[in-house]
Amino acid sequence: MTMGDSNKALYAKMIVDVVIGPVLERLEKKDISVAQTLRAAFAKCDNALPGFTYDYMRGMLRKGDIHDRFDMCATLLYLGGSQDSEELKINRPEPTFQELSKCATALKKILSRIPEQIYNRKQFLETIKEIASAIKRLLDAVNRVIAEVPSTDNGSKQILEERKKEFVRYSKRFSNTLKDFFRDNNQNQSVFISANYLIYQTNVILRCVKNECC
Repeated sequence: MTMGDSNKALYAKMIVDVVIGPVLERLEKKDISVAQTLRAAFAKCDNALPGFTYDYMRGMLRKGDIHDRFDMCATLLYLGGSQDSEELKINRPEPTFQELSKCATALKKILSRIPEQIYNRKQFLETIKEIASAIKRLLDAVNRVIAEVPSTDNGSKQILEERKKEFVRYSKRFSNTLKDFFRDNNQNQSVFISANYLIYQTNVILRCVKNECC
C-alpha cells in the first residue's frame, strides 16, 4: 500500500496506541523497568524517524509472511475502538472528567465499526448519524472540562482549547471524506484513514486532559 509520509506517521502513532501500548502495559506488571525502557525507545525512534514503528510492524508481518493478508488501515481502525489503555485513562473522579472519558470511548467504538459497515449503505448512513452525535457530545464534554480549568492553571485551558480546535479540523476533514466516498465508493481507504485520524485526535485530547488537568 502506497501512502504519504503523514499517513505513515499516523499509522505509527496508532500502532503505539492500540498494539504496542497495551502489550507494554501488560509487561509493566512483570517488569516495569523493561517496559518503560521499550516505551521510551519506540518514542525516541519515532521522533527521530517518523513512521519507524509502522516500518517495524510491517517488517514483523513480512517476517511471518502475513503482511498481505489483512488491511492495516482497517485493522488499526478496528483496534482503535476496542483498546482502552491506562495511558489514556482519566483518573479525576469529577463527573465532568468522567463524562469526557465516556464520550471519547463511545466515539472511538462507533468509528471502529466503519470497516464492517461501510459497504452496507443503509447501515453506514445510520452509523454516520451516530458518529455526528458522538462528536457533538465529545465536544460538549471538552467544553465543560475547559470551563472547569482555571485560567491561571499554567496555560492548560489554552492548550486544551487548541487540541479541541485541532479535533474540529479533523472532524470536518472526516465529513468531507464521506462526501467524496458517496460520490466514488472506491474511496473507502480514504474514509478509513480519516477515521483513524479522528480516533488519534480523540486520544490526543485524552492525553492533554490527563497531562494538563490531572
